[in-house]
Amino acid sequence: MPLITLGLSGSLNHDPSAALFIDGKLVAAAEEERFIRDKHAKGKMPLEATRFCLDYAGISADQIDIVAVPYAEIDLSTAARWHYARRYWYAPDRALDALFNGNRRYRRYVGYIKAMCETVGINWDKIQFESLEHHLAHASSAYHLSGFKEKTAIMGIDGKGEYATTFFGYGENGKIHKIKEFYDPDSLGGVYGAMTEYLGFEMLDGEFKVMGMAPYGDPDKYDFSRLIALEETSNGLEFKVNTQLVNVIGTRRYKENGQGYYFSQKLIDWLGPKREGDEIDDPYIDYAASMQKLFEEISLKLMDYYLGDIIKETGKIAFAGGAALNVKLNQKIIARDEVKELFVQPAASDAGTAIGAASYVIAARGIELEKMEHVFLGPEFTNEECISACEHYKTDDAQAVNFEQINEVPKTIAKILADGNPVSWFQGRMEFGPRALGGRSILGCPSVPGVADRINEQIKFRERWRPFCPSMLDTVAPIMLKTDHPAPFMTFTFEVNDGWAEHVPEVLHEDGTARAHAVKESVNPRYYALLKEVEVLTGNGVVLNTSLNRRGEPVVCTPEDALNMFYGSDLQYLIMQDILVTKECCK
Repeated sequence: MPLITLGLSGSLNHDPSAALFIDGKLVAAAEEERFIRDKHAKGKMPLEATRFCLDYAGISADQIDIVAVPYAEIDLSTAARWHYARRYWYAPDRALDALFNGNRRYRRYVGYIKAMCETVGINWDKIQFESLEHHLAHASSAYHLSGFKEKTAIMGIDGKGEYATTFFGYGENGKIHKIKEFYDPDSLGGVYGAMTEYLGFEMLDGEFKVMGMAPYGDPDKYDFSRLIALEETSNGLEFKVNTQLVNVIGTRRYKENGQGYYFSQKLIDWLGPKREGDEIDDPYIDYAASMQKLFEEISLKLMDYYLGDIIKETGKIAFAGGAALNVKLNQKIIARDEVKELFVQPAASDAGTAIGAASYVIAARGIELEKMEHVFLGPEFTNEECISACEHYKTDDAQAVNFEQINEVPKTIAKILADGNPVSWFQGRMEFGPRALGGRSILGCPSVPGVADRINEQIKFRERWRPFCPSMLDTVAPIMLKTDHPAPFMTFTFEVNDGWAEHVPEVLHEDGTARAHAVKESVNPRYYALLKEVEVLTGNGVVLNTSLNRRGEPVVCTPEDALNMFYGSDLQYLIMQDILVTKECCK
C-alpha cells in the first residue's frame, strides 16, 4: 500500500495551506486564501485546501496515514526560549511566558489541527501525527524537493517559527543536519518586515514592494548598520537586532491611530515620519535601497561563514523561508563563482511549510521524493465548467457574458497580445505559491510601449512603479540572460544581455535586470505554444507576465473568480481554457 501523507500549515501563522503526497510524489497543494478569497488568510485553518487535495487525488479521509505540521514543541533545555526571554527583558510578561509556558501556542495549534482533521473526516486516533520544527520544515521543502544528490548547503531565513528565525545546515543522503540557528528577536526577516511597515506597506505582504522600490534609491546615502550588529564571538558569527529601533514588542512599539507597529518611536525620531501613499519619493526610496543592501550584506556574510565550505565542496544550495523570495539576494548568491546551482522552493513562505513537514517525514521513512519540476498543483476546470460560469454570471449592469469557444488558442491570443492588448490567461491547474507561471496570469506584449503602465493603472490597480516579469521560451533564456542558471519559478533576477532592453523594455527593472521565467514545453505545453506564436509575430519569444488578481486580492482560483476580476477591471480579453470572453468594446 502507498504511504499517503497530508501536510498542513495554518492557524498560528499566515498563508495556511495543504499538501498531499502519495509516497514521494506531490500530488496536490493549495493555499487556503484562494478558496476563501482572503489574502494570506491569517489565523485560518486550511480546511478548503485540504478538501481540495483529497478530492483531486481521489483519496478518502480514512486513507490518510500521516498528518504532518510545521510547528513543534521547544524544550526549555534548549537555547531558544532562554534567548527569547533574555532579549525581551523589557516586556516581562512575554519573557516569563516563554520560560514557564513556552509551548502554549503549540498546544493550541495541535487542538486546531485535530478539530480540522475531524471536520474533514480524518480519524485522529488512526493516523500518525508528526510535528516538525518550523525551520526544519522550510529546510525540507527546499532540500528534499531540489533533486540535488550531492551534499547540499541549506539556508532558511524568515520572520520566525516557534522561536528560530534563521537556519543554516546541510543535507546529505536524504538527512538534514543543523549547523546554526538564530532566535527571535534576532531576525533578518523581522527587521525587513519592520522596515516594510515603516515604508508604508503591510508586513508579510509588502516586502516585495520594498524590494521593488529599492532600485530607485541610493543604497549608500544612509547608513542602516545601526539596525543590526554583526560580530564574531566564541560561538561563531553572531548578529543582534537593535530592539531599540526594530523588532520591538509591548510598550516599545510605535502606535498610530490605535495600531501598533514593529518599530519604535526612536526609529521615527531617526528617520522621520513613516511613509504614506503610493508614490516613491525621497527619502523613502533611499531607505528601501539601504535596507535591501544591509539585508543582502548580512545574509551573504552569514552564508559564507556557516555554509562556505559546503558550497565550495559541491556548489549546491537549497533556500526557503519568506526571505528566499527576495530575488535580488538570490541574484547575488548565484553570482558567486563557487555556486553551481541555487534551488529556491517556489512557495518559500509559510505556505510551503505544508510541503516541508510532509516531505521531511516521508524522507525519514526512506522514501525518495520526486524533484519539484512545476507548481501546477491546484484546481483545474473544463471548458464545460467555464461555459457554465459564463452562462450564470451577471455583470454589474445585468448584461450577459459575451463568450465563444475558439480553436487555435495560442495563435489567437498571440495576435491579441501583439496588437497591444493585455489578456487574462486562465489555463490548466492553478499554481501553488505566489508566482504566476502561466496558469493564472495577466499577459502583455513586452515590446508594446506603455503596456506595463496600463496593466498597473487600469487592471492591477497597484503602484505604478512596480515591475513586471518576463516569461520566455527556454530557448530564448540563454540568449536574453547573462547566465545559464535554471529559472523555472521566477525566483531570481538576472542581468540582461545587450540589445534586449530595446526588444522587451516593459519587463526590465529600474536597474536593468529581469525576474525571468524560462518555460519548458514539457511542463506547460499550451503556454509554450503561446510563446512560440508570440515569437513568430514579434520576433521575441517573451511575454509580460503578472498574477491574475487585483491589488489586495488573492490570485484567482475558479472561473467565477476570473470573471469577477475581469469585470472589476479594464481588461478586455479573458481566455479560460478554450473559452474567450470579451467586453462589448471588443466585438
